[in-house]
Amino acid sequence: MEFELILILCSVAFCAGFVDSIVGGGGLIQTPLSLALLPNYPVATIIGTLKVPAFTGTALATSQYLKKIKIQWKLFTIMAMVAFIAAFLGSKLLTMVNNDFMKPLLFIVLIILFIYTVFKKDFGQAQARTIEKKESIIKGILIAFVVGMYDGFIGPATGTFFIVAFVSMLRMDFLQASATAKLVNLATNFGSICLFLITGKIIWAIAIPMAICNGLGGFIGAKLAIAKGNTFIRYIFMFVILLSICRFGYEVFIS
Repeated sequence: MEFELILILCSVAFCAGFVDSIVGGGGLIQTPLSLALLPNYPVATIIGTLKVPAFTGTALATSQYLKKIKIQWKLFTIMAMVAFIAAFLGSKLLTMVNNDFMKPLLFIVLIILFIYTVFKKDFGQAQARTIEKKESIIKGILIAFVVGMYDGFIGPATGTFFIVAFVSMLRMDFLQASATAKLVNLATNFGSICLFLITGKIIWAIAIPMAICNGLGGFIGAKLAIAKGNTFIRYIFMFVILLSICRFGYEVFIS
């Protein structure tokens, strides 16, 4: 493996970890660039390899959020277990079928979401509100299963979709939603890693240095998000949605 290539991949991983730690969507940076830089490897092998730095970055970012943000641990534990199983199933499904049919739908959903966020100024800005415990568990399980399956099956912007769901359905603010998304995203990443470990699709010579750099980016990004608060996160959130629209638009209309 050429040193220059590893250096570029590590730079990509750092940027992905930084963005992902704030609003999710690091896969929008890390996945397409890694696929372009490693054309001689099977797609499933690259995706499996990238799950390792994604997990590391999310873990270090989470460690920073836990110092400042109050987490609903019972709700998280339930969502984490559901998300782990869903991501494992999603990754298994990916090995059997093609996921291209979902991309046009995601393209439209992301455009609607971007327009809504632009005009709904208080989206994710209002103070977090507590909802009835039974309702939060039911909604949490639904969110964890759907987004967990998505993470294992397609992947990019998983953290962003978690944040959207937590803000809109569980009435969290951006900062609390981002912290909770990181925790649940750890479970989905671990579920996918288990599948790819079983099938032997991780290139450790690439995964380890990228994991170190992704983790560093996640650490710095989380500290910045906590310091700057909800308004800063909202702007990064809209940037990542735009990035998502460009990504899926390219795959739907050009590739």
